[in-house]
Amino acid sequence: MPTDPPAEDAAHPRETDSLAQAFGLRDLIPLSVSSVGPMFSVAATGGVMAAQAGWWTLPAIAALALPFVASSFVFRLLNRHFPHAGASYHWSARIVGRSVSRYQAWILILAYFLSIPPIAIPAGSYTLALVAPGHRAPAVVQMAVTVFWLLFAAIPLLLGSRPTARVTQVFFAVEMVSLAAFGVIGVVRLGSIGVPVHFGPPPVGGMLVVAVIAATVLDGWEIDSYASEEAARPRSDPGIGGIVGALGALVFYSVLYPLMLGETPMRSLAGSVDPLASWAHRLVPGAGWTMLVPVLMSTAGGLWLTSFILTRALFAMGREGLIPGSFGKLNRRRVPGFAIVTCLGAATAVVAGQLFISSLSRFFDLVLSAAGFFLLAEFFLDSLTATVFLTTGHRRLPEAALAPHSHRGLLVASVASSTVMGLLLVAFFVYGPEAIGSGVDVTFAVLLALGLAFAWGTRRRGRDTYRFPGEDAAAKVAAEPLAGAAGS
Repeated sequence: MPTDPPAEDAAHPRETDSLAQAFGLRDLIPLSVSSVGPMFSVAATGGVMAAQAGWWTLPAIAALALPFVASSFVFRLLNRHFPHAGASYHWSARIVGRSVSRYQAWILILAYFLSIPPIAIPAGSYTLALVAPGHRAPAVVQMAVTVFWLLFAAIPLLLGSRPTARVTQVFFAVEMVSLAAFGVIGVVRLGSIGVPVHFGPPPVGGMLVVAVIAATVLDGWEIDSYASEEAARPRSDPGIGGIVGALGALVFYSVLYPLMLGETPMRSLAGSVDPLASWAHRLVPGAGWTMLVPVLMSTAGGLWLTSFILTRALFAMGREGLIPGSFGKLNRRRVPGFAIVTCLGAATAVVAGQLFISSLSRFFDLVLSAAGFFLLAEFFLDSLTATVFLTTGHRRLPEAALAPHSHRGLLVASVASSTVMGLLLVAFFVYGPEAIGSGVDVTFAVLLALGLAFAWGTRRRGRDTYRFPGEDAAAKVAAEPLAGAAGS
């Protein structure tokens, strides 16, 4: 006698309600490296960093790079146990508790949404600089070109996981070839166009601000954690791309920043809106466009990949009822269409306000500068979650009795990362107003307080934590040696 199919619940959704598992490891690695956006990151932040710390930019970036690289190995461990589109928000719910998870959801939304407009506006600016060099376009033209890139970013995201991976791979190839070419040219020309190296007294405040800003140039590799439900092997591949991306970022910047600083006068870099262009004019005089093309492709890739992270996180929250359920709906290509359109639409509104309403421009500049702060806060909370997991949190897992966790190296890394990131967040409240502008500390404090309101207001929502079918599979997973991680 036939029986009725089991009722759908949060832990056992229908296949059509699940993200398509389309990513292989060769997709996840380009996603992770491209999401770092090394060329765009240097172009967007190099001028600010040079103005704040000069040559001391290098040790300031290194100070944050090590905790970020350590975090990539910790993320690999958490992905093996909790592959989930919500990634860090979900890890927190499973390991620390729902109350903390709701607050982290707010930090996650701020971190990635505030990162989109600062990518979209430069995409428009670089395009105009490429097609009409030296021409100052009116705001309406800047807006039109920026909207073009926002729409362009929406296309692969709405078409599905596979098109997103394929378009990313094309842009990734161009950026990697360009990075290699400029690195080689820079090394060859170092003797002829090099400038004197002068560190001077360390500007402590400037270095701390640079370290916080560095969060925006060192992040992005974590995208494969948010893509874990879309991986063909969700308990095996996610996390590997993140490790490659984090290590790649360290290699890129250890070459790019010293060459740029060593071959361009500091007065040309400090405060420049496009320091890579200044460097390119010295490397290849009269052919600055050769740098603009890969920077633009890096910017465009970063735009849809940052949106990818945010929309997958919102999809997970909507699926669990923490935010409106529409965010948890999939289109016929099994991607969160509503979340994609809503996020990019909201980003368009912010860009319009910044470009057209002069009275709001300063306010938006202040708020958007928060991207680095909240990205750092997000990784800080992730490190705390990992610390709890590696001490007592793993006991909640069904396989704990069979395969106890003793990843001492990862525990040390997560504790060290939490300490460094936490101290930087506190220090930013001290030095941020002087470096960025008065009121930035108050603005950040208000946004952090609103997170408490969000956590309290959603306390009756999202009671059932969605369990991805690949999550917490068996003791076999925990017993396997963690590839590439620190030994026990």
